[in-house]
Amino acid sequence: MKGRVLIIDDEAEIRRNLTIGLTQEGYSAVACPDGISAIHELNTSREKGIAYDYLVTDIFMPDIDGLKILKVIKIQHPDLPVLVITGFGDEALKLTALSELNTGYLDKPFEIPDLVKALEELAPGSMSKKGAEKATAAPEMRESVTTYFTIRITDPMRSMDIYKRLYQMEGVQRCEAVRGDFDIIVVAQAGSQDEIKKLKDRIAAMDGVQLASVSDVERPKLDREVNEFISIYSQAVKAHGLSSSSKQPGTTSYIIVDIDKNAIQQIFTTVFFIDEVVFCDVIENGTKLVGMVTGQGAVGTMPRIIEKLGQIDGVLRVREATVIKLVED
Repeated sequence: MKGRVLIIDDEAEIRRNLTIGLTQEGYSAVACPDGISAIHELNTSREKGIAYDYLVTDIFMPDIDGLKILKVIKIQHPDLPVLVITGFGDEALKLTALSELNTGYLDKPFEIPDLVKALEELAPGSMSKKGAEKATAAPEMRESVTTYFTIRITDPMRSMDIYKRLYQMEGVQRCEAVRGDFDIIVVAQAGSQDEIKKLKDRIAAMDGVQLASVSDVERPKLDREVNEFISIYSQAVKAHGLSSSSKQPGTTSYIIVDIDKNAIQQIFTTVFFIDEVVFCDVIENGTKLVGMVTGQGAVGTMPRIIEKLGQIDGVLRVREATVIKLVED
């Protein structure tokens, strides 16, 4: 046997053709339809002590695109050769893929001999124990209490004063005026629920303010290996976005997604891995997601994101709260 190959592609016919073709060429091939199932397969094989020798991944998939999978796989398994395949690539995408160590690139359509040649050009390797140990050692994503406050202003004449007072309160990480079902979103962080309650009481006591909702951020109920994957990606890619978004009133908008809590894993991962989403939080007992979207004014960004989310099974409603920039950076 020439080696074990894991294939990730959302098109059933391509998965079938590649699996049959590689088997006929002397490989053992397993195919997955999306990123989450591939994460499960890699984890299962690791636990069984059965290593893959190659990963072949498409780029554009319904949950996690191939470049994001590539980024995490190279942290977890730096010696694993990866071949990126796509029918919608360009030179910039190709260069991004090839910038990763021991990674190849192949445009669709291609024949099985082309695929075999591309695999043979990669340096031999496999899933390494060192990478797996590094992955399981990833720290938890959250340690403190984070809470969302949505606020309506009942005295419009005092709007700016109310905004400034909220923005400067101790424990407030973000404070943004928005257009939508409410007027201000406050994201607070504290070391305990008692501190959050004190902040809530301070806000509720302000003149001209009505608290519309108070929602603690919850840890998403995800499979262990998916949570591990997200934790690694957060540290490697999204950590800078989380820190730079703090107290930045110029952020484009928030999305509030009402969901069927039984579908939280699929929906959460889809939202989390959208490029323009800086972060994604779970609130209200797993029935809502809140995300911060940074489009930098790109035309069509929000309609595209809302359309994508609306197509996911289990998404009940998607709302946008557009940020109003009141303070210059």
